[in-house]
Amino acid sequence: MALWDRFKESASTMQTQLVAKKNDLKSGAFRDASMAMCALVAAADGTVDPSERQRVAQLIASNEVLQNFDAMDLQHRFDANLDKLTADFAFGKVSVLQEIAKAKKKPAEARAVIQIGIVIGGADGDFDKTEQAVVREACFTLDLPPHEFDL
Repeated sequence: MALWDRFKESASTMQTQLVAKKNDLKSGAFRDASMAMCALVAAADGTVDPSERQRVAQLIASNEVLQNFDAMDLQHRFDANLDKLTADFAFGKVSVLQEIAKAKKKPAEARAVIQIGIVIGGADGDFDKTEQAVVREACFTLDLPPHEFDL
């Protein structure tokens, strides 16, 4: 099986796992960490193009797990994190990783945040090396082994 086919299958499996845990993923920490993860992946390559913003907006609107939260609030949180990253990526990344770390106390939430990062990273058909690197870094922030997510 080609690498991309394996990735698509993995992303689909992760989305199914997220939906199964929907009722466990209602905390403010998960909300904040998931939007920080979306921003980090979107800005991973140093630029944020309109298609990346569109993918996150689509995720916010259509993802069953994120429907636990107000869509406008999620969009605001994503934009605030993105603003930090685009103003100064290195400094912004420290702040964004602190937001992601909020999910550390609950392993199910921490794993779900990583899964959302992978789903966003692969939404354009290419989960590139820079996106994989920031998701791997988030794994370390959340004390999760990257190999658990094939990173």
